[in-house]
Amino acid sequence: MTIEVQHIRKNFGQFKALDDVSLQFPDGELTALLGPSGCGKTTLLRIIAGLEYPDSGTVLLDGQDSSHRHVRERQVGFVFQHYALFKHMTVFENVAFGLRVKPRSERPSEDQIRDKVKKLLELVQLDWIADRYPPQLSGGQRQRIALARALAVEPRVLLLDEPFGALDAKVRKELRRWLRRLHDDLHVTSIFVTHDQEEALEVADQVVLMNKGRVEQLGSPDQVYNHPASPFVYGFLGNVNLFHGRIHEGVLASGDVNFQAPQHIDVRDGAGIGYVRPHDLDVERYTPGAEGVVAKLRRAHAIGPLAQLDLERADNGQMIEAVLPNERFASLGLKEGDTLVVRPRRIEVFVDHGSAA
Repeated sequence: MTIEVQHIRKNFGQFKALDDVSLQFPDGELTALLGPSGCGKTTLLRIIAGLEYPDSGTVLLDGQDSSHRHVRERQVGFVFQHYALFKHMTVFENVAFGLRVKPRSERPSEDQIRDKVKKLLELVQLDWIADRYPPQLSGGQRQRIALARALAVEPRVLLLDEPFGALDAKVRKELRRWLRRLHDDLHVTSIFVTHDQEEALEVADQVVLMNKGRVEQLGSPDQVYNHPASPFVYGFLGNVNLFHGRIHEGVLASGDVNFQAPQHIDVRDGAGIGYVRPHDLDVERYTPGAEGVVAKLRRAHAIGPLAQLDLERADNGQMIEAVLPNERFASLGLKEGDTLVVRPRRIEVFVDHGSAA
């Protein structure tokens, strides 16, 4: 099923939850709605499901206006963060529930229900706990049962609201890989809400970055990570160093250092910020006359494959975070207090419209 939302607006009192949102969700793809709390992603999901109605705008399901169709008519499967399983029912009965409450004319026979539930439990790799009750299951198992229950009614679209948010990090990592494999098998058009950028980048075919009720960027995980459209996207998708300064005719002057910014050749003496990810910094020992940002090593955390360095700029005291392979860190033989020079392999410069300085 293709899903499209056009010019969706939704207010809760004075709070603008969605502000003119238009998006397309391709048939058979897994889309992540990503952003901070309060950005509108769950509200948008609930409007697509029919659990909320927009103040204005249109929801199209396979090209048909479904803005005011009841949730039961939209053929949507919904998985919540907190499982929402019936505690008094066995795993089997939970998965069968949606089939059993269908109108009599659409309801499968008991044999068909039994066969379908068995297949679904095999699909989520939990057929061996069919007779257990939800309180007897782990969080990860309960979420997989919730997904099986959503799939039982053969939804044309699957909507997941922070499906792994209540689980610990290790289980979450396992489940999101499992969800990706499951989606590759089923190809149900799916949308999931998350505030975890790693989760979105790992699982989704396309990522929608949302902020303050608006879409900041839409693209593949590679596109949004490697080509951020705005400072918000750059900052939200992982740690980033900010180099504040002035842009003049394609050059950002920050402290004692100049960075090339050819895309801003027309800017004259404007406020600007350079964005550099910690792993995009080259680090060397300082030698007199070396070009780059001179900084002192204040702290090094070198456990595992990567070393994280906290550096203090010599010219303005700003802190910089650099990440480099532990082998490289060891070969440099660095210790706290050493003077280093860092150079960005890659820097993205934006005009700072929020600053007059």
